[in-house]
Amino acid sequence: MVAVMTVPNTALRAVRTGMRMSQDDLARALQAAGHRVGEPNDANKRLVQRWESGAIAAPRPVYARALEVVTGLPISLLGFVAVPDGQVTDDQHGGHDLISPMSSLATPTPRPRPATAHRSHEGVWLSRYQYYSSGRSDSFAGQHFVVVLQHGDRLTARSLPGSAASSLSLDLTVDGAVVTGTWVEQTDPTGYYRGARYHGAIQLLAEPTGRRMAGKWVGFGKDMDVNTGPWELVFQDASTSKATLDRYNTSTM
Repeated sequence: MVAVMTVPNTALRAVRTGMRMSQDDLARALQAAGHRVGEPNDANKRLVQRWESGAIAAPRPVYARALEVVTGLPISLLGFVAVPDGQVTDDQHGGHDLISPMSSLATPTPRPRPATAHRSHEGVWLSRYQYYSSGRSDSFAGQHFVVVLQHGDRLTARSLPGSAASSLSLDLTVDGAVVTGTWVEQTDPTGYYRGARYHGAIQLLAEPTGRRMAGKWVGFGKDMDVNTGPWELVFQDASTSKATLDRYNTSTM
């Protein structure tokens, strides 16, 4: 008999630890995400452990979608192998340790999805915003390539790490042409702001072409004053494949 070697999923573990989540935390977040999008799941610590150890090389679609909602990253960047449509994945083979004993009785009936059609905003976008630095008495621009994922009317955008020295995330809701939500930026540890973390709100209008969103951000400055400025997202590519993201994972400057 030939032993099958499993390869640990270091990418998923790195994303989880980067979000400062334990395996239990991630499992709970996956369950909550499933309920939000009307696809309940039975994620638990043991399942996360099996993903990270490589014992399960690919999640079922319900878990893949929940992972994208929680991490804001496409499944192609989370270290799993690609599984052709319709093929059974490892966690569908009698894994009694993957669910709680009562899960078959307690799993709620999925809520029907809204009939409203949403324009797809998924893909790679160029994020650009302007801000005034009171310490330097001048205006500056911040730029990142971000990967946008969409689940119903919810958008998540995460910057590609090689596109800027800081990291950016946006969590947004789409209502027609209006896109509203929050942003968080972790600044460059070696830059002017010494790794400070800033956050605030953002509201954008999506152009009918679907290729640009433009609006304003608002947030607190270091002296607890309220600042604001223009922000735009410019569409680049509809693909979120690893090859495409690797191509845009480069400095925007």
